[in-house]
Amino acid sequence: MSGPHNSRRGRSAADNTEEMQALAQQLLAMRFEDLPVRDRRVLEKMVRRLKVSSDINRELASAATFGERIADRVAAFGGSWTFIIGFGVALVIWVVLNSVVLIRWGDQFDPYPYIFLNLVLSMLAAIQAPVIMMSQNRQAVRDRLAAGHDYEVNLKAELEIMRLHEKMDDLRGRQIEALLASQQSQIALLTALITQSRDGGRASG
Repeated sequence: MSGPHNSRRGRSAADNTEEMQALAQQLLAMRFEDLPVRDRRVLEKMVRRLKVSSDINRELASAATFGERIADRVAAFGGSWTFIIGFGVALVIWVVLNSVVLIRWGDQFDPYPYIFLNLVLSMLAAIQAPVIMMSQNRQAVRDRLAAGHDYEVNLKAELEIMRLHEKMDDLRGRQIEALLASQQSQIALLTALITQSRDGGRASG
């Protein structure tokens, strides 16, 4: 059983090119060759009845490397309240151990002013900052792709609506033409009947 999708698949590339040229002129008032790459891709998918929408996050997640996934997890954990509270608790424990508990035995591993703690914090910041920047760069790429994807989806929807309006206007124009033609034929028939009745009345008189 053949349907519209099968007829679309059976069309030649020349037919698709002609339709894309016509749509570009009709809807965008530009030649197809002069359109940006994204606009040409949207028109091509319109003609071939292909969808534009896709899950950007899933595609990026499937293409992410091991290091990129680690960077995302580190950034997600480092920007959470769990990390802040846990890190604060660890700092308090460190300070209490070296200032109150271990001082009685004289076995402080990092006495005041906590030089070793400052070294650990500096090393942690030096490692964490580039990892978070890697994740932010990936987020920026994701945002750019999502914005481009939204543009293509919105453009396709807008063009489809414009084309639907064009078809509705064309259909309405044809219906009006058919209605006018029907009215003209009825008027002509009524005129003929009136003329015939007048001629018959004169003949009988």
